[in-house]
Amino acid sequence: MPNDAMQPEENNEQVHQDNQVTNQDSNKVETAEETNPEGNQPSEAATADPQAAVSDSTQKTAPESSSRSKDPANAPGGRRGRGRGSKDSREGGRGRKDSHQAQPEDPKNDFKEKVIQIRRVTKVVKGGKKLSFRAIVVVGNSDGQVGLGVGKSNEVVGAIQKAVASAKKNLVTVPFHKTTIPHPVTTKVCGSIIVIKPASEGTGVIAGGSARAVLDLSGIGDILCKSLGSSSPLNTARATIQALSELRSFQSIAADRGKTVKEILF
Repeated sequence: MPNDAMQPEENNEQVHQDNQVTNQDSNKVETAEETNPEGNQPSEAATADPQAAVSDSTQKTAPESSSRSKDPANAPGGRRGRGRGSKDSREGGRGRKDSHQAQPEDPKNDFKEKVIQIRRVTKVVKGGKKLSFRAIVVVGNSDGQVGLGVGKSNEVVGAIQKAVASAKKNLVTVPFHKTTIPHPVTTKVCGSIIVIKPASEGTGVIAGGSARAVLDLSGIGDILCKSLGSSSPLNTARATIQALSELRSFQSIAADRGKTVKEILF
């Protein structure tokens, strides 16, 4: 009998302990719901050691804040912080309109080039022979200006460039009378003799060799030319340039004589 009396008391104590455990669990659930209203469950690390979880969160946020400070986009005045800025800063960017405006063309860019001759030249030196190239180039704008240049270099391209630069420095202005020259001229350079004469309209350029290249780039439409003596391209071109430089307009001749152009022509 005494054993049977003790069993109900022990059962009552176990039921009482079970009720206390269930009450504690319900209290924990309520506190978790209050701290996390969105329903996210806390991690095991957070429940196990809250101080370690707080330290981990601070370590994660620290690199993010440092990276944001280093990002130029988040810095003041960065890409995201674009604004109209001050008046002085806005005035600096408006100068691009001038770059799109049409710039005046350089008259030297209108010149055309024509290569007359390229020769390989050999020079005897102490150690042997030195090879180089010589280029003869005529430059003109087909509007009364023409020049002749000679260039030497170890390469063909360099010789042509030097010849072009030399020709542009030695330009000759040709006077016109309608589409031809005012008067005939005969010149001699070394062994080459050149005779140029005016021609009627529609005749064209009657010339050959290097003399024709010079007359074409000068812009003369109708002319008669005859080469006498040596047929060297360089001497013939020099004689043609010399003949064009000796031409005089009717106005300059009339001024020297003290007469009008009509009195000279008629």
